[in-house]
Amino acid sequence: MTEIEQKIDPETGPEHFSPEPQDPPEEQDGYTLDRRNVAAILFAVDTGDREKLVELMEPLHAADIADLLEQVNAYDRRRLVLLYDREFDGEILSELDDSIREEVIQLLTPDVLKEAVRELDSDDVVDLVEYLEEEQQEAVLDALEDSDRHAVEQALSYPEESAGRLMQREVVAVPEFWTVGQAIDMMREREDLPEQFYHVILVDPKMRPVAHVTLGKLMASPRRTELSEITEPSFRTIPAMQDEGEVAYAFNQYHMISAPVVDEDERLVGVITIDDAMIVMDEEHEEDILRLAGVGEGSLNDRVTETVKQRLPWLAVNLGTAVIASLVISLFEETIAQFVALAVLMPIVASMGGNAGTQALTVAVRAIATKDLTGSNVWRVLRRETLVGLVNGLAFAVVMGIVGLIWFGSPALGGVIAAAMVINLVVAGLAGIAVPVVLDRLKIDPALASGTFVTTVTDVVGFFAFLGLAGTVLL
Repeated sequence: MTEIEQKIDPETGPEHFSPEPQDPPEEQDGYTLDRRNVAAILFAVDTGDREKLVELMEPLHAADIADLLEQVNAYDRRRLVLLYDREFDGEILSELDDSIREEVIQLLTPDVLKEAVRELDSDDVVDLVEYLEEEQQEAVLDALEDSDRHAVEQALSYPEESAGRLMQREVVAVPEFWTVGQAIDMMREREDLPEQFYHVILVDPKMRPVAHVTLGKLMASPRRTELSEITEPSFRTIPAMQDEGEVAYAFNQYHMISAPVVDEDERLVGVITIDDAMIVMDEEHEEDILRLAGVGEGSLNDRVTETVKQRLPWLAVNLGTAVIASLVISLFEETIAQFVALAVLMPIVASMGGNAGTQALTVAVRAIATKDLTGSNVWRVLRRETLVGLVNGLAFAVVMGIVGLIWFGSPALGGVIAAAMVINLVVAGLAGIAVPVVLDRLKIDPALASGTFVTTVTDVVGFFAFLGLAGTVLL
């Protein structure tokens, strides 16, 4: 039982806490769920007090409720969902982590699921169902009106992680020759206007988008003004087959708020808004970080077996690279046997090289993802990292040379480790940039495989340089 739970009065419920007077209030992050509120919600679940649960959940944003469901255990999550019942909002489903979304959907009654899904835009429904099992997909699609179901199924026909999957079908499009007054009158009369949109799209007679107008300019212009006179100069269209990572990059690069999506004939089929683009960008960044660490695409809510399956292959790869490094060491068994100090200093050389390589690698992978590292500047970046490795290597060479002299009383040993440090840090800088660039040219995700290759290079070069120099100088 947590400290908060212990302070709940079983007679009066969670409203009356009695913390010790001397305890200062605990500081919390601005957007972290309040632990007292969480405890009160769980108390309402324990006592089956649905009225109190609804009262406590009502002020929470859908994203906060999703966080709450992700943080509690499966037993409490089940009881909470079943007790909350018809109050369950579709926005909560769209905010949930994929790993528990299926579980929550299975707990909802068909009527509750139907009402929840009907509130969502088509892009949110697509995001909701694309990774569900077929049976659950059908349950969600059955909850939609025929027109909405057709829109979702059409979006699902596009490849995964494409603009067609990301877009929403609800758009506001008008003929390019209309005036401001005509556009405003149309929007006032239209019953299926999207809840949130930022532009009115102008289309030609073949339904090809030619420009768009911001709502701000639309409302600030006289009714007789032609829409073509107040269009935005930054207008761009997104091909439906374009990768969603490219879409997110375009939104970030060109400061876009929304953009129309077109099919192969350049006809309007949907629109992507900045909130969806930023979600993709966040997912891309998270994916890169996880892959750099060799943990796949796991989350805190994954089961032990799933987590093991994600991590075991990369640990096996790392074991293989460690064996390669060990084979290099085995080539110098006689040298190590005569100078035991080498065994003491070897981890230092390998560790420094690995860390330097990781620094360069992280910068390179990020630069490739943001398209800052390209063929036009790769040689300049390689030269820079070589010089950085050289300067850092010289600095630590002096330090380790002195350490070798004082610790083992051998100037020659100090010189050997100093030289090995310079070589390894220079190679680490080069490998940290060159490996992800080469993998990217080969159409292999740099974040997925670079770490293993860079570590292998720095270990092999570091051991070979250190032990090779020691065998030449000290024997």
